[in-house]
Amino acid sequence: MIQSEFTRRDFLKAGIGVALSAASAPLVRGAPRWPFATEKFPVSIVKVKNDRIGSAVEEAIDLLGGMQEVARGKERILLKPNLVSESPDCTTKREVIKTLAELMKSCGKDVCIGEGSAAAGGFNSKQGEVYRTKNTSILDGMQKYVFDQLGYTDLARLLDIPLINLHCGEMVDVSVPDAYAYRTISLHRSLSETDLLCSVPMMKTHVLATVTLGMKNLIGLYAGRIYGSVRAGVHDHAARAGSRGVAFEIVDMVRANKLGLVVVDGSTAMEGNGPMGGGLVKMGVIVAGTNPLATDMVAARLMGFRPEEIPTFAFAQKAGMEPSTLEEVEVRGESISEVERSFKRPELVSWESINRFWGVKELQ
Repeated sequence: MIQSEFTRRDFLKAGIGVALSAASAPLVRGAPRWPFATEKFPVSIVKVKNDRIGSAVEEAIDLLGGMQEVARGKERILLKPNLVSESPDCTTKREVIKTLAELMKSCGKDVCIGEGSAAAGGFNSKQGEVYRTKNTSILDGMQKYVFDQLGYTDLARLLDIPLINLHCGEMVDVSVPDAYAYRTISLHRSLSETDLLCSVPMMKTHVLATVTLGMKNLIGLYAGRIYGSVRAGVHDHAARAGSRGVAFEIVDMVRANKLGLVVVDGSTAMEGNGPMGGGLVKMGVIVAGTNPLATDMVAARLMGFRPEEIPTFAFAQKAGMEPSTLEEVEVRGESISEVERSFKRPELVSWESINRFWGVKELQ
């Protein structure tokens, strides 16, 4: 795909302003190891019937062997939705998180929900301008507002589980062997103490990364108190290291965590200039897998993208993550051909061109 140069208006319209504004298993910390090289990586595809999203999530997990098997040996689990901003149009539906949390709790697991949102109106997004900030008062207020507006505060209270602002609090340094951009990443202590990280993104296109799925969702783990909000500082650093399609910062964060389950909320998806400014698509599907690369490759294919089009996939494979091709994936449930559709492509833009045309200002 050819990258286009955005004007400032295009940048804001695409919603980057608020998006800003807004394996191999052994290389993913804590993910399951596969006993035989010839064994395929299972990924389930389930259609949402009669708007029963929770039932589709349950079926997707059952096709992987059930939650007891998926979370075997994992006692502390952190659910990471994609809550890029306070808008329900571009964020993970509560029903998906609710169902997963209930399944995990029924297996006796210690569950929490954590997120570090990109931006919210009135905090680091004001009058059409989006700002980077490390101010903990702003970050605390912003995250509480996003949780409240999207109903996650009420959901956590209903489920009686902790809701964690990953921007602030005690941080722990985690080493990333053979890193692309970050040899050490500072993470919220809850992430270092979890046994299993479950990424639960909304299925979307992305003008920087092409698609945003389970692995891209982990950009929300870069703590604003350390790296600044809207991840502008992270992208600055990775771009200088040669990152393409924000792949370096994604793959490094995946390898710094124990990502062992991805559940993609494709009940409603976004096409075009996502992750904020695209059009909504009634996709009606849930995709799940214990291998993050395999799951993302299948989800991207359902959106009409070949795996080789996604920079993150190429750099993940270069780092040693599997699978290399979709032929190494065992699709369970619906077939790809029964569900796939051709999403409107994002107008790709580089992080360097964003800074050249607009930049992201500091907010103290």
